[in-house]
Amino acid sequence: MRAGAAGRRNRRPITESAERPLGIRFPMDAMDARQCPDTGSAMPIRRCATAETRTVGNRMGSSERAGALALPPVAQARLGAEFAGASAPPAPLTWGQQALWAAIRRRGREQTLMSLRRIVAMPRKGSADVASVLRAIGALVGRNSSLRTRIHVVDGDVRQVVVAAGELPVLLVEAGPEGSAAEEHHGAAVAAAVADQLAATPFDHAQEWPQRVALVRVGDRISHLVVVFSHLTVDFQAVEILLRQLRLLLLRGGIGAPAGPQSVDVARWEQDVNRRRSARAVAYWVRSFTRLPSRTLPWIAPPATSRFQRTVLVSEAADTAVRLAARRCRVTSSTVLLAAIAVVVSRWSGNDVCGLHSMANNRAVAGYAEAIAKLNQLGLVVVDTADRPSFDDLLPRVRQAALEAYRHSYYDPMELRRAFEAAGLPYEAGVSPHCYVNDVRLGVDTDLFGRAVDEAQVRAAMAGTSVTPAESLDHFTWRMRVEIIDQPRGIGIALTGDTSYLPPTHAERFLRDVERLLVEAAFGDMPWPWLPSASHEDRAI
Repeated sequence: MRAGAAGRRNRRPITESAERPLGIRFPMDAMDARQCPDTGSAMPIRRCATAETRTVGNRMGSSERAGALALPPVAQARLGAEFAGASAPPAPLTWGQQALWAAIRRRGREQTLMSLRRIVAMPRKGSADVASVLRAIGALVGRNSSLRTRIHVVDGDVRQVVVAAGELPVLLVEAGPEGSAAEEHHGAAVAAAVADQLAATPFDHAQEWPQRVALVRVGDRISHLVVVFSHLTVDFQAVEILLRQLRLLLLRGGIGAPAGPQSVDVARWEQDVNRRRSARAVAYWVRSFTRLPSRTLPWIAPPATSRFQRTVLVSEAADTAVRLAARRCRVTSSTVLLAAIAVVVSRWSGNDVCGLHSMANNRAVAGYAEAIAKLNQLGLVVVDTADRPSFDDLLPRVRQAALEAYRHSYYDPMELRRAFEAAGLPYEAGVSPHCYVNDVRLGVDTDLFGRAVDEAQVRAAMAGTSVTPAESLDHFTWRMRVEIIDQPRGIGIALTGDTSYLPPTHAERFLRDVERLLVEAAFGDMPWPWLPSASHEDRAI
């Protein structure tokens, strides 16, 4: 039972708070959280996207973005979650960390490091008072040394250092009085605003912990827990593992099973048992990269004031079509999408060999399934269409090419650099001409329940497709990046392109070509060249 108004007035604050507009400040320079970091590499290192916010509800895995809301001034208090855990010797950065660290060093603090934001709706069961939630946070940090690690640079040597005990700063934000009919929605909106603020400055990895935490309180109960993780410390899979642990700690107060390998463990294994795996991957990269064309899309016009523009297509028709094509051809929806993008890139570029970069989570490596570390690295998918296959015949070829890329996506970036330089190949040579495909959907199933699957209905649904401009960027790694994202009313396909090669009108045509191809593939095979020929003006070539 919640305390009444008198109880709230008499409640002793844990720390001093002040009534002021929502705004969380950390001891770092203010940066624009919407910017994507530009790694400036021919083989960029990581997913580059506007940092997203996911709300994790009582059923883990559901997601939503709280709508924008004009927030009144709210009270804030700065608390602390004490933690203690096992110490560990200093270690180098993991290979995934090294690649991202190099990108940060090249760009300095010019752009905000992409953060991994999560909003956790507190479970209905279990304690939701401030003290209980702080204990759960402290226990989470204590059992995972990656969350209590700082990065030190001494004479150019970069090391991650585990701290055995300490205190994690936690912000307490009052969402408003209890009893409001819209208090739950208001708490979610406040949490979303807090997440944006927490992510608005880059992490100082030498001085602060690699996550920022805030609690949103409605009345006497914590309604939402906000966590912003540094991507330099954890990847998406690690975040999901951590959130499962946090949920158990909130519900039960403890976890019987030990934590998985931590970042320092992975770093030590990479210096020993995984060296041969890295050597095989580096050889694959050199061998594959020599097959790629040096030119892809042709230059069209001088760049816009912001050189890179993101354009987002949202299509219910494509969402259904991907599922239908995957079922018809007995492949995954990811394979269908990758093949469709390869086809359009091939048609627009006129090249028989297409190089697509993709992100691999490297969780298939022995012992890494539950690792709390940044393991994801770039893979290279090489698709050869010189023999003019039909789309159905192309699908198993793309699947095999993707598997080869994933098998060779775990490597020492310094060894890769040396091998590229020895072979006379470009490395970190500005904007990559090749396409980066990043499928970041939470669900990739082919379920068709409740969907209109009649061909006429699917084709008619294309009339409801929307194409909208999103953020603009001055710097970016890729000439073109295609993201596959979840959207409330369909699948989202986002193209971030260099406006010298993909001005906005051409970007929209590219996206609509992908949609059109997916719809065609849903209902039958397509012979080469897969799509009807377009005019020079329409195809930007």
